[in-house]
Amino acid sequence: MIDQKKILPVKGQTNILITSALPYVNNVPHLGNIVGSVLSADVFSRYNKARGRPTLFVCGTDEYGTATETKALEEKVTPRELCDKYNKIHAEIYEWFEIGFDIFGRTSTRQQKEITQNIFRRLYENDFLVERTSQQPYCEQHKSFLADRYIEGTCPKCGYEDARGDQCDKCGSVDYGPLDLKNARCKIDPGITPVVRETRHIHIKLDKLQDDIQKWFTVTSEKGAWSSNGKIITDSWLKQGLRDRGITRDLKWGTPIPLDVFTNEEDKDIYRDKVFYVWFDACIGYVSITANYTDEWEKWWRDPENVKLYQFMGKDNVPFHSVIFPGSQIGTGEQWTMLHHLSTTEYLNYENGKFSKSRGVGVFGTNAKDTGVPPDVWRYYLLKHRPETADSQFEWRDFIAQNNNELLAKLGNFVNRIIKFVNSKIYNSILPDYTVMHSDPIFDKAKAEVNRHLAQYLIEMEAVNLKDGLQSAMDLAQAGNNLVQSHRLDNKLAAEEPDKAAAVVGIAINIIYLLASVFEPYLPATSKAILAQLDAPFLLIPQRWTGDDIKPGHRVGKATYLFSMIDLKKEDEWRDLYGGTQAERLKKEEEAAKKAAAKAALKAKKAEKKGKKTDAPNGEPTAATKGDGPAPQAVEATATEGAEATEVGKEPVDSVTDGVQQVTLPTS
Repeated sequence: MIDQKKILPVKGQTNILITSALPYVNNVPHLGNIVGSVLSADVFSRYNKARGRPTLFVCGTDEYGTATETKALEEKVTPRELCDKYNKIHAEIYEWFEIGFDIFGRTSTRQQKEITQNIFRRLYENDFLVERTSQQPYCEQHKSFLADRYIEGTCPKCGYEDARGDQCDKCGSVDYGPLDLKNARCKIDPGITPVVRETRHIHIKLDKLQDDIQKWFTVTSEKGAWSSNGKIITDSWLKQGLRDRGITRDLKWGTPIPLDVFTNEEDKDIYRDKVFYVWFDACIGYVSITANYTDEWEKWWRDPENVKLYQFMGKDNVPFHSVIFPGSQIGTGEQWTMLHHLSTTEYLNYENGKFSKSRGVGVFGTNAKDTGVPPDVWRYYLLKHRPETADSQFEWRDFIAQNNNELLAKLGNFVNRIIKFVNSKIYNSILPDYTVMHSDPIFDKAKAEVNRHLAQYLIEMEAVNLKDGLQSAMDLAQAGNNLVQSHRLDNKLAAEEPDKAAAVVGIAINIIYLLASVFEPYLPATSKAILAQLDAPFLLIPQRWTGDDIKPGHRVGKATYLFSMIDLKKEDEWRDLYGGTQAERLKKEEEAAKKAAAKAALKAKKAEKKGKKTDAPNGEPTAATKGDGPAPQAVEATATEGAEATEVGKEPVDSVTDGVQQVTLPTS
């Protein structure tokens, strides 16, 4: 049955399919994760919809794999219960940031199973798969192979006793395998020592697909004008030479292997308890989530002639989208809508350090709302500092300054000043007849300035240069300020030169109308507020601005403030609350520990002296040792407590591990 309400591509039009990297389900996104994928993709989606193009924006949580199983064990819930919990947390965060997904789905669905298994069958039939045998730790207690993250032991590099099988958290080493750990033990049951057993897995022959991937990449990366870091990373992978990579794992939580490809019963028994490796089927999640959105998903994903695919992610996710997923599509021998433009970002850092949930450093998705600062202010700052070609920094002082000096002073004040002027007794909220002087040459410069900035805005947005596009939008707001200042719009001008004043007002109101359109991709709530004050419907972003879309005689609504001033004192308050720089945080913790230790030592010494003075001959307890008071603490315990940061407003999501991994390559 055809669903007429769903967004579908239209023949003969520019059809845009947009994906943002699937956030791994068991983490809470920080600001860097948000701007690097979902927020950037949202801006481009809103822009294309504001141009009137059929546009579909797809995302969802990546739910399968070892990390989910591990987190579920820690929280003593099933993987499904864990995924339900964190999918909801992610959805609520993105909703607050006004991310306008057409669907925010998940990968643990029937459609994911069906589509992934069908791709696997085509790869199998086309001889792009091979079986390999390897050695892997096995737990005899649980009767299962252990993924790298389920193994703990002593790091072979630095001697850290609690290193994981895939990484040492102390020295950061990743260039060892789980079998290299000394004194290896099962994470689920530390009393069990894993044994080594052989296991069989299926690999995809990326080496056999390399020539086709190379040809596709060479053409597409130029035609689609990929981000430079995306091209560099992909080219590096290809120059090193691709090799076959395992696509199955000994896990229970994942997409099952289709057993109908095997003719041997022994093979069926072996692969019955295996699933697809998350890095293989995670990108297929874009397709399956679309299939959850509409039964006609193939109109988006199997029509390369009429659909352009734009994908947004951090640079660590590039190879999965530029090599592995395209390679899988090519290997099926079927027609697929393949990547057109790859938009990748570098890293957003926090106050010259890194975001860290476990250390309480940085602003995470749930924290932004707690500040009381509206979503549009966060969106503006993050997008202005989008790390397009190099790492960028989040700094509280800059955050406050850009709200006060740009959003409020340039955009907000211009809109408020003009609408208030029309609300005044001079016009009584009715737009005057501005046609008498609207075409006068004295306004040619102002009109040309607006169209010059609009043209630049369109160039930047079409090229997915989102940071420069935002600057062009703000330049348009400044053009409005320039118009008002150059013609000195005030009560005197309205009284002495009413036709000129009316023309300035008419042109200014229409600049504001244009601003509501060009800012909508970036500041959706602000755009709605402007349209409400203008009492006008949304205007599709034009190719050229004429300055007369809102006609004389139109009644505007009441002026309201778009932005509020942020007190400069908030800088220190928020920096302290969210950790400041890691160096500052460490210094404070060390100072607090020293003070607490000194205080405890002094207290213990006083108590000891007091005890000697009041020590009764009959052995009665002294004030320092009576049971009805708090027991004295050891100096070490007091010092430790003094060094710990207080957790403010702890929510369920506060226990989540650092950051968000977006379709990253696990080592197990």
